[in-house]
Amino acid sequence: MLTGKQKRFLRAEAHHLKPIFQVGKDGVNDNMLVQINEALEKRELIKVNILQNCLVEKDDIAEELTAGTDGELVQIIGNIIVLYKESTENKTIKLP
Repeated sequence: MLTGKQKRFLRAEAHHLKPIFQVGKDGVNDNMLVQINEALEKRELIKVNILQNCLVEKDDIAEELTAGTDGELVQIIGNIIVLYKESTENKTIKLP
């Protein structure tokens, strides 16, 4: 569980990132979860874009993503979800 100070730090780190995944009208599937998990292992901090044609609520998608990847939800802003998961091999982000 992230503290408020850690979330604030991660939001600042994620500001310049571009979304690398998009969730469309089909929502989240198993293949997407595997790919997001791999990306989190490499990068630790990613953004996921929710397209306008998505039929699922963004809060539900964020919940599915965090449960499916064992990651932490940093922020939902507009249609962008910011996820963090500490890497086991590629630690680059040092939390305060």
